[in-house]
Amino acid sequence: MSTETYDVVVIGGGPSGSTAADDLAGRGWNVLLLDRQGRTKPCGGAIPPRLIKDFEIPDHLLVAKARCARMISPKDNKVDIPIENGFVGMVNRDEFDEWLRERARSHGAQRMRGTFEKLTRDDDGVARIHIALQSPAPSHGQASHPEVTSIRTRFVVGADGAKSEVARQTVKGAERTKYVFAYHEIVKAPKQQADYDADRCDVYYRGALSPDFYGWVFPHGDTMSIGTGSADKGFSLRNAVARLRETAGLQNAETLRREGAPIPMKPLPHWDNGKDVVLAGDAAGVVAPASGEGIYYAMACGRMAADAVEQALKTGQSSCLKKARKTFMRQHGTVFWVLGIMQYFWYKSDKRREKFVTICEDKDVQQLTFESYMNKVLVRKKPMAHVRIFFKDLAHLFGMVKT
Repeated sequence: MSTETYDVVVIGGGPSGSTAADDLAGRGWNVLLLDRQGRTKPCGGAIPPRLIKDFEIPDHLLVAKARCARMISPKDNKVDIPIENGFVGMVNRDEFDEWLRERARSHGAQRMRGTFEKLTRDDDGVARIHIALQSPAPSHGQASHPEVTSIRTRFVVGADGAKSEVARQTVKGAERTKYVFAYHEIVKAPKQQADYDADRCDVYYRGALSPDFYGWVFPHGDTMSIGTGSADKGFSLRNAVARLRETAGLQNAETLRREGAPIPMKPLPHWDNGKDVVLAGDAAGVVAPASGEGIYYAMACGRMAADAVEQALKTGQSSCLKKARKTFMRQHGTVFWVLGIMQYFWYKSDKRREKFVTICEDKDVQQLTFESYMNKVLVRKKPMAHVRIFFKDLAHLFGMVKT
């Protein structure tokens, strides 16, 4: 049993955990980053300019730069939304996440491969993290017996994913989290195809592809991510992706890998245990409704968790941990609320999805939506555009009532 006491153990090396570890290690704290690795989360891989700027992401990690989003309705109405004066970066999560982990290590964080098992406390009240160490795959015919170790730490950042074991064991209410299940297939991009654009993200709003979310075809340079998600456990995501591939003309593209995972539907009501644990990323539930965007919010949340832990380390006040959630909800809570209402209303039926895509033809909607997405703030500087959108939405709603 280790007698060394870390200032912080970050459990989970995805974008959120790696960001928290990097920030804290860069400020001189003694940080351990624990990650199990060997698994890539299903993700479209889109990162907006705000993320690239705030977190200093180098250009070489961008495998594609999307300059247009195409919204596709149940009746195959296609609306192209150009991304004016910019682009959305596309990353491969396996390379992106490992780069983030290595950046944290280069700034002083220690790395360890393993899986969190439980949290106990020593006689002095300090947390002890029990870890099953990750070892090389056993040779043929040999059984694998993971080595277990334990580490003392003053604080814990739980960034171990949607079904966080840290959250389940330590944070009140975490067991009530609801999830969307996402699944995608990585395929080789076609060399030539009439309707394929390596600079465009295609988003399909069809009940056959998802009863409550959407399907996507996103470019990744030499590969593509084709996926969908749903909270309906009886809905076959694999069959839906097969339909999507056929619809997009990609049924014969070579499949490189398949990945699936749960994604939280909304932020948890509590992110800390009132003592020495704070959650971040998917473990805290910070995936945007309607869009499913998670990378930016995960990294922003990881930074806020790091700030809260640092305040607690400096002051000795555990109440500082609550600032992570308060700060996040103050900055992004309204956006999450608006997106949640949008998803609840517009994704309910193909009739509504058709009207939603029609609304996306409006230039005011396009401009305000992408300004908000690119900069991660609600755009308030053009009140008349908001008024016009409001009345256009009303016209669509009244049209729906009449039909």
